[in-house]
Amino acid sequence: MFNTVSNIWKVADLRRRILFTLFILLVYRIGAFIPAPGVNKDVFKQIDQTGVNLFGLLNTFSGGALFQFSIFAIGIAPYITASIIVQLLSMDVIPKFAEWAKEGENGKKKLAQITRYGTVILGLLQGFATAIGFNRQYNYEMVPGANFVDYLLIAIVLTAGVSFLMWLGEQITERGIGNGISILIFAAIAASIPQHIRTIYQTEFSDSDANLFWGIGKMVLIALAIILIIVGVIFVQQGIRKIPVQYAKRVVGRKMYGGQSTHIPMKVNGAGVIPVIFAISLLMFPATIAQFWSGAAWADWIMHNLTYSEPLGMVLYVLLIIGFTFFYTFVQINPVQMADQMKKNGGYIPGIRPGKPTSSYLTRVLSRITLTGAIFLAVISLLPVAFGALAGLPQSVQLGGTSLLIVIGVALDTMKQIESQLIKRHYKGFINK
Repeated sequence: MFNTVSNIWKVADLRRRILFTLFILLVYRIGAFIPAPGVNKDVFKQIDQTGVNLFGLLNTFSGGALFQFSIFAIGIAPYITASIIVQLLSMDVIPKFAEWAKEGENGKKKLAQITRYGTVILGLLQGFATAIGFNRQYNYEMVPGANFVDYLLIAIVLTAGVSFLMWLGEQITERGIGNGISILIFAAIAASIPQHIRTIYQTEFSDSDANLFWGIGKMVLIALAIILIIVGVIFVQQGIRKIPVQYAKRVVGRKMYGGQSTHIPMKVNGAGVIPVIFAISLLMFPATIAQFWSGAAWADWIMHNLTYSEPLGMVLYVLLIIGFTFFYTFVQINPVQMADQMKKNGGYIPGIRPGKPTSSYLTRVLSRITLTGAIFLAVISLLPVAFGALAGLPQSVQLGGTSLLIVIGVALDTMKQIESQLIKRHYKGFINK
Protein backbone atom coordinates (compact mmCIF):
# COMPACT_ATOMS: atom_id res chain seq x y z
CA MET A 1 0.00 0.00 0.00
CA PHE A 2 2.67 2.50 1.04
CA ASN A 3 4.89 1.42 -1.86
CA THR A 4 1.99 2.07 -4.24
CA VAL A 5 1.45 5.58 -2.85
CA SER A 6 5.17 6.19 -3.18
CA ASN A 7 5.06 4.98 -6.80
CA ILE A 8 2.24 7.40 -7.58
CA TRP A 9 4.37 10.39 -6.62
CA LYS A 10 7.27 9.11 -8.72
CA VAL A 11 5.24 9.49 -11.94
CA ALA A 12 5.24 13.19 -12.82
CA ASP A 13 2.12 13.09 -15.03
CA LEU A 14 0.10 11.09 -12.49
CA ARG A 15 1.24 13.33 -9.64
CA ARG A 16 0.21 16.41 -11.60
CA ARG A 17 -3.22 14.92 -12.37
CA ILE A 18 -3.92 14.03 -8.74
CA LEU A 19 -2.82 17.45 -7.47
CA PHE A 20 -4.98 19.13 -10.11
CA THR A 21 -7.99 17.03 -9.04
CA LEU A 22 -7.42 17.91 -5.37
CA PHE A 23 -7.20 21.61 -6.29
CA ILE A 24 -10.52 21.45 -8.16
CA LEU A 25 -12.14 19.73 -5.16
CA LEU A 26 -10.81 22.50 -2.91
CA VAL A 27 -12.43 25.11 -5.18
CA TYR A 28 -15.66 23.09 -5.08
CA ARG A 29 -15.71 22.98 -1.28
CA ILE A 30 -15.00 26.72 -1.00
CA GLY A 31 -17.89 27.47 -3.37
CA ALA A 32 -20.24 25.36 -1.22
CA PHE A 33 -20.03 28.05 1.48
CA ILE A 34 -20.50 31.15 -0.70
CA PRO A 35 -24.17 32.16 -0.14
CA ALA A 36 -26.60 33.12 -2.89
CA PRO A 37 -27.56 36.83 -2.89
CA GLY A 38 -30.36 38.12 -0.68
CA VAL A 39 -30.87 34.91 1.33
CA ASN A 40 -31.53 34.84 5.07
CA LYS A 41 -29.23 32.02 6.18
CA ASP A 42 -30.82 31.76 9.64
CA VAL A 43 -33.86 30.11 8.06
CA PHE A 44 -31.76 27.13 7.00
CA LYS A 45 -31.02 26.25 10.59
CA GLN A 46 -34.73 25.39 10.81
CA ILE A 47 -34.48 23.27 7.67
CA ASP A 48 -31.50 21.39 9.09
CA GLN A 49 -33.39 20.72 12.30
CA THR A 50 -36.57 19.51 10.59
CA GLY A 51 -34.57 17.03 8.50
CA VAL A 52 -37.10 16.83 5.66
CA ASN A 53 -36.33 13.66 3.72
CA LEU A 54 -36.14 15.19 0.23
CA PHE A 55 -34.12 18.18 1.40
CA GLY A 56 -31.80 15.94 3.42
CA LEU A 57 -31.05 13.83 0.36
CA LEU A 58 -30.53 16.88 -1.85
CA ASN A 59 -28.26 18.36 0.82
CA THR A 60 -26.17 15.17 0.88
CA PHE A 61 -25.73 15.19 -2.90
CA SER A 62 -24.76 18.87 -2.84
CA GLY A 63 -22.17 18.40 -0.09
CA GLY A 64 -24.13 20.51 2.42
CA ALA A 65 -24.46 23.40 -0.05
CA LEU A 66 -28.27 23.28 -0.05
CA PHE A 67 -28.67 23.99 3.68
CA GLN A 68 -26.13 26.79 3.21
CA PHE A 69 -28.09 27.90 0.12
CA SER A 70 -24.79 28.60 -1.56
CA ILE A 71 -24.09 29.16 -5.23
CA PHE A 72 -23.78 25.34 -5.56
CA ALA A 73 -27.08 24.69 -3.76
CA ILE A 74 -28.66 22.55 -6.51
CA GLY A 75 -25.46 20.63 -7.14
CA ILE A 76 -24.80 18.87 -10.40
CA ALA A 77 -28.29 17.31 -10.71
CA PRO A 78 -29.41 19.42 -13.76
CA TYR A 79 -26.38 18.22 -15.72
CA ILE A 80 -27.14 14.58 -14.88
CA THR A 81 -30.79 14.99 -15.88
CA ALA A 82 -29.78 16.69 -19.15
CA SER A 83 -27.34 13.83 -19.85
CA ILE A 84 -30.12 11.28 -19.34
CA ILE A 85 -32.46 13.14 -21.72
CA VAL A 86 -29.80 13.49 -24.43
CA GLN A 87 -28.84 9.80 -24.18
CA LEU A 88 -32.47 8.72 -24.42
CA LEU A 89 -33.06 10.98 -27.42
CA SER A 90 -29.96 9.49 -29.07
CA MET A 91 -31.64 6.06 -29.15
CA ASP A 92 -33.24 6.76 -32.57
CA VAL A 93 -35.81 9.13 -31.02
CA ILE A 94 -34.26 12.14 -32.77
CA PRO A 95 -32.52 10.96 -35.98
CA LYS A 96 -29.93 13.76 -35.86
CA PHE A 97 -28.92 12.84 -32.31
CA ALA A 98 -28.71 9.15 -33.29
CA GLU A 99 -26.53 10.11 -36.26
CA TRP A 100 -24.19 12.13 -34.03
CA ALA A 101 -23.97 9.25 -31.54
CA LYS A 102 -22.52 7.06 -34.33
CA GLU A 103 -20.01 9.66 -35.56
CA GLY A 104 -17.40 8.93 -32.91
CA GLU A 105 -15.52 11.72 -31.13
CA ASN A 106 -16.90 14.51 -33.29
CA GLY A 107 -20.48 13.42 -32.67
CA LYS A 108 -19.84 13.13 -28.92
CA LYS A 109 -18.70 16.75 -28.86
CA LYS A 110 -21.95 17.87 -30.50
CA LEU A 111 -24.05 15.87 -28.04
CA ALA A 112 -21.97 17.26 -25.16
CA GLN A 113 -22.77 20.78 -26.35
CA ILE A 114 -26.50 19.97 -26.44
CA THR A 115 -26.16 18.57 -22.91
CA ARG A 116 -24.62 21.84 -21.75
CA TYR A 117 -27.52 23.85 -23.19
CA GLY A 118 -29.97 21.48 -21.52
CA THR A 119 -28.11 21.89 -18.22
CA VAL A 120 -28.56 25.65 -18.32
CA ILE A 121 -32.30 25.36 -19.05
CA LEU A 122 -32.89 22.76 -16.34
CA GLY A 123 -30.69 24.73 -13.95
CA LEU A 124 -32.88 27.81 -14.38
CA LEU A 125 -36.03 25.76 -13.79
CA GLN A 126 -34.61 24.03 -10.73
CA GLY A 127 -33.14 27.28 -9.41
CA PHE A 128 -36.54 28.98 -9.64
CA ALA A 129 -38.29 25.97 -8.10
CA THR A 130 -35.84 25.70 -5.22
CA ALA A 131 -35.95 29.40 -4.36
CA ILE A 132 -39.75 29.73 -4.61
CA GLY A 133 -40.44 26.39 -2.92
CA PHE A 134 -38.15 27.07 0.03
CA ASN A 135 -39.44 30.59 0.47
CA ARG A 136 -43.08 29.50 0.45
CA GLN A 137 -42.52 26.53 2.72
CA TYR A 138 -40.80 28.70 5.32
CA ASN A 139 -43.34 31.54 5.30
CA TYR A 140 -41.42 33.80 2.92
CA GLU A 141 -38.65 34.32 5.49
CA MET A 142 -35.81 32.97 3.35
CA VAL A 143 -35.96 35.95 0.97
CA PRO A 144 -38.11 38.56 2.77
CA GLY A 145 -40.30 40.63 0.42
CA ALA A 146 -39.18 38.58 -2.58
CA ASN A 147 -40.49 39.40 -6.05
CA PHE A 148 -39.90 37.97 -9.50
CA VAL A 149 -36.61 39.86 -9.93
CA ASP A 150 -35.26 38.43 -6.66
CA TYR A 151 -36.17 34.89 -7.67
CA LEU A 152 -34.68 35.45 -11.15
CA LEU A 153 -31.40 36.68 -9.64
CA ILE A 154 -31.16 33.66 -7.35
CA ALA A 155 -32.03 31.28 -10.21
CA ILE A 156 -29.35 32.85 -12.45
CA VAL A 157 -26.73 32.57 -9.69
CA LEU A 158 -27.63 28.93 -9.00
CA THR A 159 -27.55 28.18 -12.74
CA ALA A 160 -24.12 29.80 -12.96
CA GLY A 161 -23.07 27.55 -10.08
CA VAL A 162 -24.28 24.44 -11.94
CA SER A 163 -22.49 25.56 -15.11
CA PHE A 164 -19.29 26.14 -13.15
CA LEU A 165 -19.57 22.68 -11.55
CA MET A 166 -20.10 21.18 -15.00
CA TRP A 167 -16.94 22.92 -16.20
CA LEU A 168 -15.00 21.74 -13.13
CA GLY A 169 -16.11 18.17 -13.80
CA GLU A 170 -14.99 18.38 -17.42
CA GLN A 171 -11.62 19.74 -16.32
CA ILE A 172 -11.13 16.83 -13.92
CA THR A 173 -12.01 14.33 -16.67
CA GLU A 174 -9.63 15.96 -19.13
CA ARG A 175 -6.71 17.02 -16.93
CA GLY A 176 -7.23 15.20 -13.65
CA ILE A 177 -7.91 11.62 -12.60
CA GLY A 178 -11.24 9.79 -12.81
CA ASN A 179 -14.64 10.82 -14.16
CA GLY A 180 -15.09 14.48 -13.20
CA ILE A 181 -18.83 14.48 -12.47
CA SER A 182 -18.57 11.28 -10.42
CA ILE A 183 -15.62 12.70 -8.48
CA LEU A 184 -17.65 15.82 -7.59
CA ILE A 185 -20.57 13.69 -6.37
CA PHE A 186 -18.08 11.55 -4.41
CA ALA A 187 -16.64 14.67 -2.78
CA ALA A 188 -20.11 15.98 -1.93
CA ILE A 189 -21.13 12.76 -0.19
CA ALA A 190 -17.80 12.42 1.60
CA ALA A 191 -18.08 16.01 2.86
CA SER A 192 -21.45 15.22 4.46
CA ILE A 193 -20.16 12.23 6.46
CA PRO A 194 -18.91 14.26 9.49
CA GLN A 195 -22.30 15.99 9.78
CA HIS A 196 -24.11 12.64 9.70
CA ILE A 197 -21.82 11.23 12.39
CA ARG A 198 -22.41 14.29 14.56
CA THR A 199 -26.19 14.02 14.08
CA ILE A 200 -26.16 10.34 15.06
CA TYR A 201 -24.02 11.13 18.12
CA GLN A 202 -26.35 13.90 19.22
CA THR A 203 -29.38 11.65 18.73
CA GLU A 204 -27.97 8.70 20.65
CA PHE A 205 -25.74 10.21 23.34
CA SER A 206 -26.60 13.88 23.98
CA ASP A 207 -29.82 13.09 25.87
CA SER A 208 -29.17 12.59 29.58
CA ASP A 209 -31.80 9.82 29.66
CA ALA A 210 -30.21 7.95 26.75
CA ASN A 211 -29.11 4.36 27.37
CA LEU A 212 -25.34 4.42 26.85
CA PHE A 213 -24.94 0.68 26.21
CA TRP A 214 -27.88 0.58 23.80
CA GLY A 215 -26.48 3.56 21.91
CA ILE A 216 -23.02 1.98 21.63
CA GLY A 217 -24.54 -1.34 20.56
CA LYS A 218 -26.60 0.39 17.88
CA MET A 219 -23.54 2.20 16.54
CA VAL A 220 -21.58 -1.06 16.40
CA LEU A 221 -24.41 -2.74 14.48
CA ILE A 222 -24.61 0.17 12.03
CA ALA A 223 -20.82 0.04 11.53
CA LEU A 224 -20.97 -3.72 10.87
CA ALA A 225 -23.83 -3.23 8.41
CA ILE A 226 -21.85 -0.57 6.55
CA ILE A 227 -18.81 -2.88 6.39
CA LEU A 228 -21.00 -5.69 4.98
CA ILE A 229 -22.43 -3.28 2.37
CA ILE A 230 -18.91 -2.22 1.36
CA VAL A 231 -17.79 -5.86 1.03
CA GLY A 232 -20.93 -6.74 -0.96
CA VAL A 233 -20.59 -3.76 -3.30
CA ILE A 234 -16.93 -4.52 -4.00
CA PHE A 235 -17.72 -8.21 -4.57
CA VAL A 236 -20.46 -7.44 -7.11
CA GLN A 237 -18.59 -4.55 -8.75
CA GLN A 238 -15.60 -6.81 -9.36
CA GLY A 239 -17.71 -9.80 -10.46
CA ILE A 240 -17.13 -10.88 -14.07
CA ARG A 241 -18.62 -13.58 -16.29
CA LYS A 242 -15.94 -14.77 -18.72
CA ILE A 243 -17.29 -16.01 -22.08
CA PRO A 244 -14.67 -18.10 -23.93
CA VAL A 245 -13.83 -17.12 -27.51
CA GLN A 246 -11.77 -19.15 -29.97
CA TYR A 247 -10.16 -17.65 -33.10
CA ALA A 248 -9.66 -19.86 -36.14
CA LYS A 249 -6.23 -20.21 -37.71
CA ARG A 250 -5.61 -18.22 -40.90
CA VAL A 251 -2.60 -18.43 -43.22
CA VAL A 252 -1.64 -15.16 -44.91
CA GLY A 253 1.43 -15.61 -47.10
CA ARG A 254 3.98 -17.45 -44.98
CA LYS A 255 2.52 -16.36 -41.67
CA MET A 256 -0.21 -17.98 -39.61
CA TYR A 257 -2.68 -15.82 -37.69
CA GLY A 258 -5.31 -16.69 -35.08
CA GLY A 259 -5.67 -20.00 -33.32
CA GLN A 260 -5.84 -18.15 -30.01
CA SER A 261 -8.17 -18.66 -27.05
CA THR A 262 -9.41 -15.65 -25.15
CA HIS A 263 -12.57 -14.53 -23.36
CA ILE A 264 -15.11 -11.70 -23.26
CA PRO A 265 -15.35 -10.22 -19.75
CA MET A 266 -18.95 -9.28 -18.89
CA LYS A 267 -19.28 -7.49 -15.57
CA VAL A 268 -22.19 -8.31 -13.28
CA ASN A 269 -22.67 -4.59 -12.81
CA GLY A 270 -21.31 -3.16 -16.03
CA ALA A 271 -23.14 0.15 -15.58
CA GLY A 272 -21.45 0.94 -12.25
CA VAL A 273 -23.11 3.65 -10.16
CA ILE A 274 -24.52 5.54 -13.15
CA PRO A 275 -28.04 3.98 -12.91
CA VAL A 276 -28.33 5.00 -9.25
CA ILE A 277 -27.27 8.59 -9.99
CA PHE A 278 -29.66 8.76 -12.96
CA ALA A 279 -32.55 7.25 -10.98
CA ILE A 280 -32.21 9.53 -7.96
CA SER A 281 -31.91 12.59 -10.21
CA LEU A 282 -35.07 11.75 -12.16
CA LEU A 283 -36.99 10.81 -9.00
CA MET A 284 -36.16 14.12 -7.32
CA PHE A 285 -36.87 16.25 -10.39
CA PRO A 286 -40.73 16.22 -10.22
CA ALA A 287 -40.67 16.98 -6.49
CA THR A 288 -38.27 19.85 -7.09
CA ILE A 289 -40.46 21.35 -9.82
CA ALA A 290 -43.55 20.88 -7.61
CA GLN A 291 -42.00 23.37 -5.20
CA PHE A 292 -43.15 26.09 -7.64
CA TRP A 293 -46.66 25.41 -6.39
CA SER A 294 -45.87 24.48 -2.79
CA GLY A 295 -49.11 24.62 -0.79
CA ALA A 296 -51.32 23.27 -3.57
CA ALA A 297 -52.75 19.83 -2.80
CA TRP A 298 -51.37 18.13 -5.92
CA ALA A 299 -47.91 19.68 -5.48
CA ASP A 300 -47.72 18.63 -1.83
CA TRP A 301 -48.81 15.11 -2.87
CA ILE A 302 -45.93 14.90 -5.36
CA MET A 303 -43.42 16.25 -2.85
CA HIS A 304 -44.57 13.79 -0.21
CA ASN A 305 -44.96 10.64 -2.32
CA LEU A 306 -42.18 10.90 -4.92
CA THR A 307 -39.39 10.15 -2.46
CA TYR A 308 -37.82 6.74 -2.05
CA SER A 309 -38.97 6.53 1.60
CA GLU A 310 -42.63 6.34 0.48
CA PRO A 311 -44.14 3.22 -1.17
CA LEU A 312 -44.88 4.83 -4.56
CA GLY A 313 -41.51 6.57 -4.74
CA MET A 314 -39.78 3.38 -3.63
CA VAL A 315 -41.36 1.36 -6.46
CA LEU A 316 -40.52 4.04 -9.04
CA TYR A 317 -36.96 4.25 -7.69
CA VAL A 318 -36.43 0.49 -8.05
CA LEU A 319 -37.93 0.46 -11.58
CA LEU A 320 -35.73 3.41 -12.63
CA ILE A 321 -32.59 1.73 -11.30
CA ILE A 322 -33.38 -1.54 -13.10
CA GLY A 323 -34.35 0.26 -16.31
CA PHE A 324 -31.25 2.47 -16.38
CA THR A 325 -29.00 -0.49 -15.55
CA PHE A 326 -30.22 -2.33 -18.65
CA PHE A 327 -30.20 0.83 -20.77
CA TYR A 328 -26.68 1.91 -19.84
CA THR A 329 -25.24 -1.63 -20.04
CA PHE A 330 -26.62 -2.26 -23.54
CA VAL A 331 -25.45 1.19 -24.67
CA GLN A 332 -21.91 0.24 -23.64
CA ILE A 333 -22.07 -3.36 -24.89
CA ASN A 334 -23.92 -4.02 -28.15
CA PRO A 335 -24.20 -7.82 -28.60
CA VAL A 336 -25.04 -7.52 -32.33
CA GLN A 337 -21.97 -5.41 -33.08
CA MET A 338 -19.82 -7.65 -30.88
CA ALA A 339 -21.01 -10.78 -32.75
CA ASP A 340 -20.39 -9.15 -36.14
CA GLN A 341 -16.89 -8.08 -35.09
CA MET A 342 -16.07 -11.59 -33.88
CA LYS A 343 -17.32 -13.09 -37.17
CA LYS A 344 -15.19 -10.71 -39.26
CA ASN A 345 -12.08 -11.62 -37.27
CA GLY A 346 -12.73 -15.37 -37.43
CA GLY A 347 -13.77 -15.69 -33.81
CA TYR A 348 -16.51 -17.86 -32.36
CA ILE A 349 -17.85 -19.04 -29.02
CA PRO A 350 -17.36 -22.81 -28.65
CA GLY A 351 -20.67 -24.56 -29.27
CA ILE A 352 -22.35 -21.43 -30.71
CA ARG A 353 -22.59 -20.71 -34.44
CA PRO A 354 -21.23 -17.29 -35.58
CA GLY A 355 -23.63 -14.52 -36.54
CA LYS A 356 -27.15 -14.24 -35.18
CA PRO A 357 -26.92 -17.27 -32.81
CA THR A 358 -23.85 -15.64 -31.21
CA SER A 359 -25.59 -12.28 -30.78
CA SER A 360 -28.65 -14.03 -29.29
CA TYR A 361 -26.43 -15.96 -26.88
CA LEU A 362 -24.55 -12.80 -25.83
CA THR A 363 -27.84 -10.93 -25.36
CA ARG A 364 -29.24 -13.72 -23.19
CA VAL A 365 -26.14 -13.94 -20.98
CA LEU A 366 -25.84 -10.17 -20.69
CA SER A 367 -29.53 -9.83 -19.77
CA ARG A 368 -29.24 -12.41 -17.00
CA ILE A 369 -26.15 -11.00 -15.33
CA THR A 370 -27.43 -7.43 -15.78
CA LEU A 371 -30.68 -8.37 -14.03
CA THR A 372 -28.65 -9.71 -11.11
CA GLY A 373 -26.62 -6.49 -10.95
CA ALA A 374 -29.74 -4.32 -11.27
CA ILE A 375 -31.54 -6.09 -8.42
CA PHE A 376 -28.43 -5.79 -6.28
CA LEU A 377 -28.23 -2.04 -6.98
CA ALA A 378 -31.91 -1.61 -6.10
CA VAL A 379 -31.59 -3.55 -2.82
CA ILE A 380 -28.47 -1.67 -1.74
CA SER A 381 -30.03 1.68 -2.66
CA LEU A 382 -33.08 1.04 -0.46
CA LEU A 383 -31.06 0.17 2.63
CA PRO A 384 -31.19 3.77 4.01
CA VAL A 385 -34.94 3.32 4.53
CA ALA A 386 -34.36 0.08 6.44
CA PHE A 387 -31.59 1.70 8.48
CA GLY A 388 -33.78 4.63 9.37
CA ALA A 389 -36.68 2.41 10.44
CA LEU A 390 -34.68 -0.19 12.39
CA ALA A 391 -32.10 2.10 13.99
CA GLY A 392 -34.42 5.05 14.60
CA LEU A 393 -32.07 7.45 12.82
CA PRO A 394 -33.25 10.99 12.01
CA GLN A 395 -34.42 11.64 8.44
CA SER A 396 -31.62 14.14 7.90
CA VAL A 397 -29.10 11.27 8.02
CA GLN A 398 -28.98 10.21 4.37
CA LEU A 399 -25.76 8.19 4.43
CA GLY A 400 -27.00 4.78 3.41
CA GLY A 401 -26.82 2.33 0.55
CA THR A 402 -27.12 4.90 -2.23
CA SER A 403 -24.34 7.09 -0.86
CA LEU A 404 -22.05 4.16 -0.06
CA LEU A 405 -22.68 2.64 -3.48
CA ILE A 406 -21.66 5.85 -5.23
CA VAL A 407 -18.63 6.42 -2.99
CA ILE A 408 -17.35 2.84 -3.37
CA GLY A 409 -18.06 2.70 -7.12
CA VAL A 410 -16.27 5.99 -7.83
CA ALA A 411 -13.35 4.99 -5.58
CA LEU A 412 -12.96 1.66 -7.44
CA ASP A 413 -13.11 3.31 -10.88
CA THR A 414 -10.58 5.97 -9.88
CA MET A 415 -8.31 3.34 -8.35
CA LYS A 416 -8.41 1.36 -11.60
CA GLN A 417 -7.40 4.43 -13.59
CA ILE A 418 -4.47 5.03 -11.27
CA GLU A 419 -3.64 1.32 -11.55
CA SER A 420 -3.53 1.46 -15.34
CA GLN A 421 -1.30 4.54 -15.27
CA LEU A 422 1.13 2.80 -12.93
CA ILE A 423 1.18 -0.45 -14.94
CA LYS A 424 1.96 1.48 -18.14
CA ARG A 425 5.05 2.82 -16.41
CA HIS A 426 6.03 -0.57 -14.92
CA TYR A 427 5.03 0.24 -11.37
CA LYS A 428 2.98 -2.03 -9.14
CA GLY A 429 -0.47 -0.70 -8.30
CA PHE A 430 -3.13 -1.35 -5.67
CA ILE A 431 -4.48 -4.54 -7.25
CA ASN A 432 -1.24 -6.00 -8.67
CA LYS A 433 0.69 -8.50 -6.62
